[in-house]
This record gives sequence, C-alpha cells and structure tokens, in this order.
Amino acid sequence: MDEETKITLRLPKDLHRWLTAQAKSARRSLNSEIVYRLEVGRGTVVADAESPGGDSPSPALLRRRSDSSPA
Repeated sequence: MDEETKITLRLPKDLHRWLTAQAKSARRSLNSEIVYRLEVGRGTVVADAESPGGDSPSPALLRRRSDSSPA
C-alpha cells in the first residue's frame, strides 16, 4: 500500500464480532483483517491455508499477487 485513506466504517455488530474473532485467530489487527479480506475478494491476494488464521498471507502478498509483475 503506497497510499492510504482513512475512512469511518459502520458494520452490523454481529459482523464486527465475527471480523474481530477472525483477526484475532489470524494474529492480525481488525484493520489488517478487513484489508486482507477485501484484497482476497478482488483477487489480488492468494489465501494461505498454512497460516494461524487459515488464510493469512505474507505482507508482500497483500501488496500484489505472486503472478503479477512489479509496477
């Protein structure tokens, strides 16, 4: 992430609890969990089933897919 934008996000309480539990399981902050899931959803990150949370990529994978060329 070269540039960041701060936002306020409203979530249903049950979704917030679920995301918080997922983040804790993956040893990530809530923000990192949300960013990770958005990146997976748009196909820019490959999920890693061997990590503590079951799908936590390395920081390099959060930036781009392994099959993409550097910008």
